[in-house]
Amino acid sequence: MSTASAEFCPSPLPLTRRDFVGTSVQSAALAHTLRRTVRPFLDGWARYPDLPWPTGVVDYLGYSLGPVRGTQRRPIRLPHCRAEWIRPAGENGNRAILYLHGGAFLCCGINSHRQMVSRISTESQASTLNVAYRMIPQNPIRAAVDDGVDGYRWLLAHGYTADRIVIAGDSAGGFLTFMVTLEALRQGLPRPAADVALSPLTDLDPVNKLAHPNADLCAVFPRRAVGALSTLIERLDTRGGHQPSTSPVDGDLAAMPPALIQTGSQEMVYVDAELMSQRLSQAGVPCELQIWERQVHVFQAAAGLLPEGRKAIREIGRFIRESTPVSTSAHPAVNKYSRVS
Repeated sequence: MSTASAEFCPSPLPLTRRDFVGTSVQSAALAHTLRRTVRPFLDGWARYPDLPWPTGVVDYLGYSLGPVRGTQRRPIRLPHCRAEWIRPAGENGNRAILYLHGGAFLCCGINSHRQMVSRISTESQASTLNVAYRMIPQNPIRAAVDDGVDGYRWLLAHGYTADRIVIAGDSAGGFLTFMVTLEALRQGLPRPAADVALSPLTDLDPVNKLAHPNADLCAVFPRRAVGALSTLIERLDTRGGHQPSTSPVDGDLAAMPPALIQTGSQEMVYVDAELMSQRLSQAGVPCELQIWERQVHVFQAAAGLLPEGRKAIREIGRFIRESTPVSTSAHPAVNKYSRVS
């Protein structure tokens, strides 16, 4: 048992599961489009993952996705990577979010996720540090975890107390959300207020995902892509002489903070979301699992189009506000130096 978990004597808790029923025309249309565009592309990548795919293009194209009107932002430099500080209009509390973007550990970034992150910031009334962590294949997953911990330390150093910080992420960033929290606790840092994971990958082993009916129903990920990513990560760890990458579902979860996990009912990582929520509850950690009927992977990113996406982000905002009640202490000075978008 780790030092952090030794302070806790957990008893299993019942899992809070909420099902959101109903699928809009917009959502069905998006799923149809992704199935015929993104899914075939990912199948091609899975066939030849070692080709020099232009993964940076995804984040470059995302530059056109501007933040919510009135958002203030500024560039931040962490020890080994860039980040962006986002402050929503009218924010007057002193809560913060550490955000870790998705993209299978190898694509996306600050630009691609700026709009969704600004929506979450606005609903949560929280400033956000959006981290452009180091990615594979140039770096092991461990480097991304270290960058996330550096981001957490940055928030603590700039006046945010741990009980006012929520760590959040989507897809691979959901994986990092839990791994960064575990690593921060291992290093003796104070426990954050909560974790939020959107369509999280939580188990690098593809077996359970491929055995589930969703392996044939997911509108985004083909079967081949799941196994290819797992194989790529294993090969990179071996080639670089790194310790094998571990998964949050296998971690010592007893000291983890309360969590909100959102997933679509038919997506590939539904199995991972369900398993992580079960493991957290078994470890005595309060966890709310939200199942959104027939929503695509990280549907929250399409909140400008999908009513379900907007509702899900409102749910995230509600959870973060409840996890970090407004404080009367001084506002961290970092927010005084931002530019408006």
